[in-house]
Amino acid sequence: MDFVGEYDSAAAEGPARQGALLGQWLTTDRRAFYAQLCAERPILVTPFGVFVTRFADVTEVLSRTEVFTVRAYAPMMDVVLDGPFILSRDGTQHWAERGVAQAVLLPQDAQHVRELVGVLADAALDGLTEEARSRSADRIDVVRAFARRIPLQICGAYLGFPGPDEESMTRWSQASQIAIFRNPRQDPEVNATAAAAGNEMRAYLAGLVAERRASLQDQPDAAPRDILGRLLRLRPPAELSFDDRRVATNLAGMLIGYLENTAQSVVQVVEQLMLRPGVRRAAEEAAVTDLALFDRYVWEALRFNPFAAYVFRLCEETYTLAAGTPRETVIPAGTVVMACHPAAMSDPEVAPEPEVFRTDRPAFANLHFGHGAHDCVGGYLGAATIAEMVRRVMLRPELQLLPPPDGAIDFSGTAFPTRFVLAIGPSPDQRQREATQ
Repeated sequence: MDFVGEYDSAAAEGPARQGALLGQWLTTDRRAFYAQLCAERPILVTPFGVFVTRFADVTEVLSRTEVFTVRAYAPMMDVVLDGPFILSRDGTQHWAERGVAQAVLLPQDAQHVRELVGVLADAALDGLTEEARSRSADRIDVVRAFARRIPLQICGAYLGFPGPDEESMTRWSQASQIAIFRNPRQDPEVNATAAAAGNEMRAYLAGLVAERRASLQDQPDAAPRDILGRLLRLRPPAELSFDDRRVATNLAGMLIGYLENTAQSVVQVVEQLMLRPGVRRAAEEAAVTDLALFDRYVWEALRFNPFAAYVFRLCEETYTLAAGTPRETVIPAGTVVMACHPAAMSDPEVAPEPEVFRTDRPAFANLHFGHGAHDCVGGYLGAATIAEMVRRVMLRPELQLLPPPDGAIDFSGTAFPTRFVLAIGPSPDQRQREATQ
C-alpha cells in the first residue's frame, strides 16, 4: 500500500481526512506505515504535528530536552497527580524529581523483583489452567488474571501501593493513561474521567501514606523493602518541599507508568513469539539455559509490536532537525513532534533486516524504555516484570496460540488489551505418558 501517496492525495479533501487516515494506519497498519515513512518521508509534516521516524532523528528529539520538552504532558498530569512529576518537567525541576525517584528505585532490586514475578506468574498460570480444566475447557484468557494481575501484585508487594482492589487500580491507571498520553484532541469527557480517577486515587493514597508513616514511627528501626517505605524514610533537601503529599504523587505516577505498559507488552511479546514457531522453540530453550539470551528474544519480539505508537514533545523554539542531511526540516516553535520510537527501532541503519527476527541487535537500539533524560527511571522494574512473565509462559509449551480471529489480541475498541486467549494442549508429561502407552 502507498501510504504516503494516499496521504498526499487526501490533502484535497482537507486535514480532517488526512487525520482520519493517520489514525487508521497507526491503529491497524502501523508497522508498514512507519516502514514507508522511514524509507521515503522520514520526517512527515502534518497539520497535527511532525512525525519523526529515523533512529538518528528520534534520538535527537529525545536528547534535546531544552528544545523538545515534555511541557504538553503537564496540564493533565498535574490534575491527576496533584503536583509535578518527572514525566512532565524539564530542566532543574526534572533533575530534582528524578533524583528522588532514583534514590528509591534501585536497579539492584531487579533480581528480587524477577524472582517474585516468577512465583506470582506460576501461581496465576496454574490457577487459570486448573480452573479451565475443571470446566473441561481447553483455553485460558491471559489478560485480566495474568498480564494485568501480576503487575498489580507487584504494585502492592514492591511499590507498597496495593490499592483497594484490582478494579479500582486498573480504572485509575487506564483513565489517567488515556487522558495524559492518548487524548491529543483534549476530549473534555476523557479529562473529566481522569480527574475523577485522580481524586479517588489520591484520597486512597493519602490514607495509605498516613498509615505507613504512623507505622514507621512505631517501629523506627524497621527497614521495609518496598518503595513507599523508602520514600517515607527519605530525607531530601528542604528546598524540594517533598512532603507526604509528594510521596503520594510519586507513587501514583509510578502506577501510571508501570501497569498498563507492562500488561500490554507481555501479551504482545507472547503473541509475537508464538506467531513464529521456530523462534518460540529457541526462546523456550533459552528460557531454561540462558536468561540473558532469553531476554533478547523478549525485546526483539516487542520490537515488532511495541506498546505505544510514539511519544510526543513540544518544540519550544524554531529548530532544524537532521541538519545537514537530505531530510533536514525546519520545525517551527510551538509544533508538536511525535518521536516514533517503533519506527526508529526498525530503521535499517541501526536494525539491518528489520523484518527478520534477530537476537543480535545492539542494546543502544532498544528504545522500549525511552532515550535521553526522560528514559524510564524504573525501567529495570518493567524489564524484569515483562521478561519473567513471558518466560513463565514459554516454560509451558502446552500453551498455544489459537488461529485467528480467536487467537488475536482483542482490544474491544479500547486503548488496552481486554482479551488474549491461549489454547491448553497436553503438557509435556502428558504427551510422554501418551507416547509410552
